[in-house]
Amino acid sequence: MKTIQTSVITQEVARLCIESTTIINDDILTALKKSKKNEKDLPKEILTQIITNDELAIKENLPICQDTGMAVIFVELGNEVYIDGSLEEAINKGVALGYTQGYLRKSVVASPLTRINTNDNTPAIIHLKTTLGNNLKITVCPKGAGSENMSAVKMLNPADGIKGIKDFIKDVICKAGGKACPPLVVGVGIGGNLEKACLIAKEALLRPIDDQSADREVHKLEIELLEEINKLNIGPMGLGGKTTALAVKINTYPCHIASLPVAVNLQCHVARHKEVIL
Repeated sequence: MKTIQTSVITQEVARLCIESTTIINDDILTALKKSKKNEKDLPKEILTQIITNDELAIKENLPICQDTGMAVIFVELGNEVYIDGSLEEAINKGVALGYTQGYLRKSVVASPLTRINTNDNTPAIIHLKTTLGNNLKITVCPKGAGSENMSAVKMLNPADGIKGIKDFIKDVICKAGGKACPPLVVGVGIGGNLEKACLIAKEALLRPIDDQSADREVHKLEIELLEEINKLNIGPMGLGGKTTALAVKINTYPCHIASLPVAVNLQCHVARHKEVIL
């Protein structure tokens, strides 16, 4: 049995909050540079500015985007791990510490009705999964409102099939236009039920840009959707071009015989997430 102090969890979450909002992941930066080679004129200039901004953020230790998001935390807790206190409290303390010490924008309101800011970006949204072993894995995924507001879920009929899935996903992206700050990473959840589809769609955003689904049919659908999305001519920041999405990542889950839930969780070109294993 491994004991992990809540103070360690708090410090690590604080560090991840700062790093995820200031240091772009290598796979995303590489994908942006690759996409730039395929563009010309205005779309190429926009990607050049995005890349310059990303590199300056690292150099100056400043947020990549002014919307430093609501903290979404994915936790995998091993069955041989003992935590000397409240895991949820430790995580929220870390979020408050990171957003305060990092001078990150606090964007969370205590009530969706009264809209009073909590002033420390808490509470976080925490998703907990139990696993085997003696590790605690924490992934911090700050999610801005621009891309989140353009996300959607729909309960399709099973008869809608692959075509119905594709049409819905492309419709979501067309309606989003430039509001979600493309080029996008498109997270898709197919199956489960209403809430499960949304969760696995968000989890899909954590997959590396260059990975491939182990499911042959899913991988084929990812490739086809990426090609079709990039023919929509929405382009970088919605101003036209070949690069509307950097990747499409699809997660699936078993579902009811009468259901075909599909969730689309859009992520902007920053695609922030950092993790630690304790």
